[in-house]
Amino acid sequence: MAAGPGHRIGRPFLIALGGLLALAAAMGIGRFVYTPILPFMISGIGVSPSDAGLIASANFLGYLVGALIASVGGLPGHVRVWFIAALAGSAVTTAAMGLTEATVGFVLLRFAGGATSAFAMVFSATLILDRLSAAGRSGLSAAHFAGVGAGIAASAVLVAVLADLGSDWRLLWLASGVLTVICLAAAVILVAPRHEVAPNAQAGAMPRPPGGLPALIVAYGLFGFGYVITATFISVMVVEKPALAPAEPYVWLVFGLAAAPSVLIWTLLARRYGGIVVFAIACGVEAVGVVLSVAAESPAMALVASALVGGTFMGITALGLVEARRRAPERARRIIALMTASFGLGQMVGPWLAGLLREATGSFAMPSYLAAAALVLAAAIVLAGALPRRVVAR
Repeated sequence: MAAGPGHRIGRPFLIALGGLLALAAAMGIGRFVYTPILPFMISGIGVSPSDAGLIASANFLGYLVGALIASVGGLPGHVRVWFIAALAGSAVTTAAMGLTEATVGFVLLRFAGGATSAFAMVFSATLILDRLSAAGRSGLSAAHFAGVGAGIAASAVLVAVLADLGSDWRLLWLASGVLTVICLAAAVILVAPRHEVAPNAQAGAMPRPPGGLPALIVAYGLFGFGYVITATFISVMVVEKPALAPAEPYVWLVFGLAAAPSVLIWTLLARRYGGIVVFAIACGVEAVGVVLSVAAESPAMALVASALVGGTFMGITALGLVEARRRAPERARRIIALMTASFGLGQMVGPWLAGLLREATGSFAMPSYLAAAALVLAAAIVLAGALPRRVVAR
């Protein structure tokens, strides 16, 4: 029986919702729940700042490696199979964090979790964006990317409620893994199987990069470094300052709540003013939030800092990937993977360097100022990369 109009209209929304839940599971929870749980690991088993940075960097190294693997040709199977496998891997590695106390175990699990989250980002972006584009509903990509913020907000509530009930860090990890499984099951149902292109179908020699794309890739890596120190340690930053302590239960929740609608807002601005210009503006706004995160002297300032960083990091992520895909649609998966790898390299360095500088200086101020400078540089590079195209266009 032929599908009715409601079915045709509703299917893209269901696909976008499935993408939202996929990124909520693999990214919002699987990748970022470490931030609100970290203070409980520090108080529970004495994780040092340098070890905390090492564990975070292992996750980001895994993200880099996963992105590089996803960028090469020759992967067997189909995109949806890799999509589901990545989500399952994220659930397992998240829950398993509650089953060990050894730093080496944390490092290995976070590395594996990073690799699975990179696969989830690359293959979900490829799968969801392609299906939405085929349905003529590319604008719903904002809902897909909003999943990261939704997952962050959901995990913040989960951690806060369980911590208030007296749960230790182990149960926080196990519960996060269960929440990831629930999101995974819903995503698998909503993103139903159909004929998909095998991952290696886009393999082959890369054509000459479109104008401005190399600058965008470099800027994306700087952005990865620029956001990640605040995103990893903001809960710890708040706990370390007695004046900010009242904000601790809310700072990560505000981060996620600001992130969820931010993709739509920045996407609408990009349609009016251009993706590259808005990308640069968002980097500047985020730089302000990063500086404020270490300069805050009151709970309100800490929450504003969290909102500024949370309200920009997924917007910049989405703008970068959509702009890169627009410039090279015939190599969408490979370009998305290269962007993700550049991003992964930048964010891998951030937590490790921040942990070392925190132990050396007693503060996260110096690494945060370096991160803000990286964001400003990213804005300058991406604008400079777009300048020749604008001049030619005139």
